[in-house]
Amino acid sequence: MSGGLLEVERVAKSFAMGGLFGRSRFNAVDDVSFSVQAERPEILAIIGESGSGKTTLARMILNTLQPTSGVIRFRGEELSKARRGRRRLDFIRQVQPILQNPYEAFNPLKKVDRYLYASAVRLAGARSQKARGKLADAALQKVGLSLAEVKGRFPHELSGGQLQRTAIARALISSPALIVADEPVSMVDASLRMSIVNLFQRLRDELKVSILYITHDLATAYYISDRVIIMQKGKVVETGPAREILTHPHHPYSMLLKESVLSPDDVERGRLTLGPDGEATRRQPARNSA
Repeated sequence: MSGGLLEVERVAKSFAMGGLFGRSRFNAVDDVSFSVQAERPEILAIIGESGSGKTTLARMILNTLQPTSGVIRFRGEELSKARRGRRRLDFIRQVQPILQNPYEAFNPLKKVDRYLYASAVRLAGARSQKARGKLADAALQKVGLSLAEVKGRFPHELSGGQLQRTAIARALISSPALIVADEPVSMVDASLRMSIVNLFQRLRDELKVSILYITHDLATAYYISDRVIIMQKGKVVETGPAREILTHPHHPYSMLLKESVLSPDDVERGRLTLGPDGEATRRQPARNSA
């Protein structure tokens, strides 16, 4: 693999088990390889149930966890060389995370605009208050908000959807090339879920940002992704174009995932509904009265 924005080459991560001395180990991620090309921004979904290794993989790509073996490169440079100093800062500018729970991304005692200003200073070099405000407002405008709407407000004063969009805006301040979004809609109300995934599509198309969309939700992955990687117990079991793989999976685990949720046909044909808990359910066809 060469010439990519992101290259993951035979990456594995093992953890100790079995008490204090860790007499045995298990592979949370096992021999995973894929790439994201620099020339064509895309949304790549990494799909799997809890324990599949997708979040561990995300942490390694974000350079907060070191692989046990294998290599991860960003723009051709190994992440192991970008762990401190200026190289680390340059990497953070270009690769930004979006967390599962927006309320965990913000200190409840700190006003949210302060996070935006801090990112503007540290990651975008804003020197004046005016420059900080301008960058923060521009980023918020990209996600359908404005600085006037969030300025001076604490996290609990915003809705979950507003707070998640603010977290996305914060990630956009440094004009990243890659966003790693770990279950970014699982804590958002069902009514706002599609607005967030639609936003990801706009970021790809208008800002040319590639997105690693880490999820267990096949319905949204089918809707927004260009490609998918399906993981089971740390291994990649199937990968390819999103609609092809999710419509006609070949691996037994992929088939099981598909059978446990809606068929992609239901998404296309308008039979997709979201229940009170945000899970996808099949809309029952109307019955003709006798």
